Amino acid sequence: MIDVQALQGCKVLDVSTFLAGPFCATQLGEFGADVIKIELPVVGDATRRFGTMTECGDSLPWLSESRNKRCITLDLRKPDGAALLKRLVAESDVMVENFQPGTLEKWGLGYDVLSAVNPRLIMVRISGYGQTGPYKDRPGFGRIGNAFGGLSFLAGYPDRAPVTPGSATIPDYMAGLYGALGTLLALQAREKTGRGQVVDIGLYEPIFRILDELAPAFAYKGTVRQRMGPGTVNVVPHSHYPTKDGRWIAIACTNDKIFSRLAEAMGRPELADADRWGTLAARERDRAVVDETVGAWTATLDRAELMFRCETSQVPCGPVYSIEEIFEDPQYAARGNILRVPDSRVGELAVPNLVPRLTETPGKVNWLGMELGAHNSEIYQGRLGLSDAEIERLQAEGVI
Repeated sequence: MIDVQALQGCKVLDVSTFLAGPFCATQLGEFGADVIKIELPVVGDATRRFGTMTECGDSLPWLSESRNKRCITLDLRKPDGAALLKRLVAESDVMVENFQPGTLEKWGLGYDVLSAVNPRLIMVRISGYGQTGPYKDRPGFGRIGNAFGGLSFLAGYPDRAPVTPGSATIPDYMAGLYGALGTLLALQAREKTGRGQVVDIGLYEPIFRILDELAPAFAYKGTVRQRMGPGTVNVVPHSHYPTKDGRWIAIACTNDKIFSRLAEAMGRPELADADRWGTLAARERDRAVVDETVGAWTATLDRAELMFRCETSQVPCGPVYSIEEIFEDPQYAARGNILRVPDSRVGELAVPNLVPRLTETPGKVNWLGMELGAHNSEIYQGRLGLSDAEIERLQAEGVI
């Protein structure tokens, strides 16, 4: 293992708020980037008050998702605040923002202005619909990204209203992932061109991007996929099935060979005969009956026994876990997927560990989300060289 981190030396300004942009910056910070989180004085990031609150006054999402960031306060709307941001931009590599398009421009802080200060600056811009198009001025949140991106329409049962697909925040996390990817691509391009650029992401775009064949199937055959409950288009049985002990098991048969192995595990090898359900086409034809047959079998056995039988027969399967079961699972423990971090304000906190796992230059969590303005003195005096008198004036005027 090399004693260096992948993004060590990369300086990032995070002026974004509430998840998508902050998550992008968090991932960069996890792998060594020096991330400065900029928040409004007194008010702070809305994430501080979102979700389960703790005794320190900040929420669990803030503590978990603002890890490794140095927190300062700055009002970008004030001339002195804009001037200080430019000084920070001058020595930074990346700035992440997720205001509505035109907001930074209104404050005189658009990319044209900031790239003049630092031509090597990479600006990640995440908004509801991106920086262009007829909807660019509309506000956006994760739920809207799920809906507009096409995922919500697919979630739930065909005879009921569409449901939230897992979490309303999926688009925020996905946009943050693509924002981090875009940053790495732009950093690589900068090595060749010497110039920065804008990474432009609409919340709905990562959702639309991951919908497998939805777009080409519609363009090619006019297919409009409908809600299928826990089922999956194109393959069957490939769903969630009940167990005798009141739990659920996921079984995935993606081809005829796997279904044949499942039929053996069920003690009914004849189900995979050529004149029964031995082909995908036959199983698709009788989809409801196939799922009902598999579900009737799983309901006769406890989940542990089902897991054993499926694994013995090399049938892909997995428990449908609650978070309680995740905390008890030996695979999660062996991989260190749950990280326990000591924090001076709330004690030890369990948070999701870093992804991906790098063998030579792994990332790490140095600290959890800090209190508002925790690093004002370190950045403004230590980095920018402001005097005590200047700090007092800026505080009195609400700039920091």
